[in-house]
Amino acid sequence: MPSPGKSSPAKTGSRPNSHRLTPASRASFARVANKIKMGKKLEKGLKEKNASAVSQDEENPNKTPEPYSCTGNFQADFTELCRRNSMTYIPPIIPRARPPTVMGHTESGKPDKEGIEAPPKTFTMKDKFEYFRPSVQVEMENFDKPDTVTEIYIRGWKIVEPIMEIFKQCWPKMAKLHTINLWNCGLSGEVITILASTITEIPEMRNLVLDGNTVVEENWHELMGEESPIQNLSLRHCGITDKGAEQIGQALGSTKRCNTKLISLNLSGNRITDVGAEHIALGLRMNRNLMSLSLASNFIGDKGASKIAEILSRFPLTHEEVVERRKHFSEKDFPERNKSPPGSRRDGSKDRPASVRSQSHMDKDKKGSKASAKKKDPKGKDAKEEEKHDKTKKKEKEDKTLTKKESRGTKGDKSGTVGGRSSGASLLFMAAISGSTASIAADTKGTKGKGKGKDKTKQAAQEVEDLSGGEVVNPLTDVADFIDGQLWVSGNRVLINLNLSRNKIAESGMNNLLKAMQYQTTILMDNKSGGTGLMRIALLKNKISQEHEVMRKLNDIMLHKDPYYKQPPQTPDGQSTT
Repeated sequence: MPSPGKSSPAKTGSRPNSHRLTPASRASFARVANKIKMGKKLEKGLKEKNASAVSQDEENPNKTPEPYSCTGNFQADFTELCRRNSMTYIPPIIPRARPPTVMGHTESGKPDKEGIEAPPKTFTMKDKFEYFRPSVQVEMENFDKPDTVTEIYIRGWKIVEPIMEIFKQCWPKMAKLHTINLWNCGLSGEVITILASTITEIPEMRNLVLDGNTVVEENWHELMGEESPIQNLSLRHCGITDKGAEQIGQALGSTKRCNTKLISLNLSGNRITDVGAEHIALGLRMNRNLMSLSLASNFIGDKGASKIAEILSRFPLTHEEVVERRKHFSEKDFPERNKSPPGSRRDGSKDRPASVRSQSHMDKDKKGSKASAKKKDPKGKDAKEEEKHDKTKKKEKEDKTLTKKESRGTKGDKSGTVGGRSSGASLLFMAAISGSTASIAADTKGTKGKGKGKDKTKQAAQEVEDLSGGEVVNPLTDVADFIDGQLWVSGNRVLINLNLSRNKIAESGMNNLLKAMQYQTTILMDNKSGGTGLMRIALLKNKISQEHEVMRKLNDIMLHKDPYYKQPPQTPDGQSTT
């Protein structure tokens, strides 16, 4: 028996009272244990699922992923398509570099430091060769919105077909893209073909610059097709020869079709000779949309310059062009000629109109009844319809003849003109060709005293103004003069800027250009409906001195036509300061 006051020793294996778990702690411990078990089960299930997915992918390695639909975000679309094509290096899309801004200055000339950040550096440090890595530079309307890309610049890295196929998917979805500049990108004929099909799908496409790309196939004409929206095309230093110039000339215009979108074409720095210049001039015969042409730094001589001068002044129509001219006038005068003839109206014919056939069918169904005795004769009904049809045709013919007479006016004197039209410009040109200025002046003097002659000349002049109507006249339908068995029409007066600097043009070619400018100046005095003619022409560094008489005359004519020319201020005595 233990003595009182002493505690009995604790039994072996028993826990002290302080470490015993309460029921609440046991319950929380059980919940935590269950969660750990569930987490392990879930993790195990995910691992099994991933393993099964990997095994399925390994079993079906040829399974194609779902096609990617571009959203208009160029950076996201381009990166994703490059990743799907397993490209080792994806060119980054960066904003185009801009020159540093200038700090503001106060009126005292000292820099204003209040509220202005520190001036930007003129250079940035980059890793080795990072500057030369391929990249795509972009201009955006709003840098916070990646879908507002307006211009794309790619410089100095080769664009192959897979990259162009990616661009073909991205660019048509960009609603505000209007300029593409691919400088020295090693383009090939296949890439040009893909690019030509891509630009037709870009909604706001206008400017295309492909400088420094030498293409062996020279299929640049594909960029100037009927569906091409390009307005400004630059092909400088592309190694274009006479072969490419011939195709470009055909794309500019022919008797069958003409380019109606291109406004500016830059072909400087190529290898175009007189042969290529003649082909481009042939394209300008029918083209009345191109306003600026640069052929600087080529190998064009007197023959090419003379051909261009002929197109700018006046030229005879070829046989093919005369045929197309007659077709155009015949379709204009008889628009119903190509329409299918009306159906036969004979009784019992299968070509009878549906209303008559249904009536005869109803009459056959009513055979033997009283109404069949009172039915109308179908022949009489057809006769009435034919009379009405003939009356309407006569009215239409009368209306057409009236409109033709009102639009054409009286024909006047037919001598020397085609279609009974004459103008002061045609008389001046005939005088220049035949040298009979005195006889024409005598004829005009003889008509001064007659009122009819005055009315005819005024009517002819007004007719030309009415025909123009402020729009460009088709050269095949323009007023033509019959001279020495050929039809002569006015040349191209829509082209306002021509650059022939740094070529091989000598005195003969410059003299023909001078005559063309003199003719344009003369014809513009009488009729300005066909265009303003050349306003600027660059002829520096050719095989003729600027001090030559021909060059001085040419410069004097073009000086006053230059839109940027300002007359020197005059002194009080009325003399200019220069």
